[in-house]
Amino acid sequence: MVQVGLLLSDVPKSVTPARQFADVRRIVAAAQESGFRYIAIGQHFLYGELRWLQPVPLLARLAADVDPDVRLVTQIMIAPLYHPVLLAEEIATLDVVTEGRLIFGAGLGYRPEEFDYLDVPYKQRAGRFDESLELMKKLWTQETVNHQGRYWTLEDVHPHLFPVQQPHPPIWIGAHAIPGVRRAAKYGDAYACPPEAPKHEVAKRYAVVRDGFAERGKEFTPQPLRRNCLIADSREQAMVEYARVAQGRYLTYAKKGLDVMADTDLENEFAKAVSGHAVIGTPEDVVNQLTDLVTTLPVDPLLIRPQWPTMDGDETIAAIRRFGKEVVPAMNAITPRTDIPEESFRAPEGAE
Repeated sequence: MVQVGLLLSDVPKSVTPARQFADVRRIVAAAQESGFRYIAIGQHFLYGELRWLQPVPLLARLAADVDPDVRLVTQIMIAPLYHPVLLAEEIATLDVVTEGRLIFGAGLGYRPEEFDYLDVPYKQRAGRFDESLELMKKLWTQETVNHQGRYWTLEDVHPHLFPVQQPHPPIWIGAHAIPGVRRAAKYGDAYACPPEAPKHEVAKRYAVVRDGFAERGKEFTPQPLRRNCLIADSREQAMVEYARVAQGRYLTYAKKGLDVMADTDLENEFAKAVSGHAVIGTPEDVVNQLTDLVTTLPVDPLLIRPQWPTMDGDETIAAIRRFGKEVVPAMNAITPRTDIPEESFRAPEGAE
């Protein structure tokens, strides 16, 4: 069956950290009760008017709250900002603490200021990311590690900490650009496609991953897919509500350097700008749209974002429960496919 996961959101700084944590625990409890089987959280540093709780300590705490079949996902950590020894031991510890339920999601990062804050050259981030992935795998799997790289050198070191999962936690690599998709194909266990990619673009990216896996002799399996979703009593109401809760966030993403929707008019034509990827409408609309995605693409799990910074804990829980009632059972009834059919590569009429 296609499993469903929850993407947690950042929140405004006007919400206290204690309140944010309490709400996260309530939200995660509601998600688990509603059939969500993945809990995922992203990461940023010194994020200004918004706040992320850092994923490693948060997921370690949540591991005690969720059932043994619920998986916990760093979606995503900005790997180039870390020394790989530090990150490897943090992730190995988190895999131990979560009792082997961790998925390590990592990405390149797109905000130059975050690299400035941590004194990491922004232009080196791709090379650092690739090398860190190589080195972390060694640290997770080898009793003695020797590594001579461009950025790090280790000679005859003996790791003292290994993950529970063998050979290591699954690595999901998130990326907007095709070079990042190739990185997922070369180093990852899965590619976590961003929610803004329309279906035909998802298919193209999955094909890159499939072909890269084949070169490694690695089996291609269903891939995680992120989607921004909202359910309302009518399509019109859903669009109005989605604009209310999400439009400002899209604009903030654009201002912070995420250029995935650079050619769209988020300010004046928001509905048109999001029509190719946001899954919104009545329960029937949303089920039909998601069913189309997961029956014409090799998807599992489907990670849903029902929460935006403008929504408080109660609003988010109400949305999650509605998804649990209307959407999760429909997705669970679908058997994931493992191939990419030719029709999924076709762009809708009028799209590039």
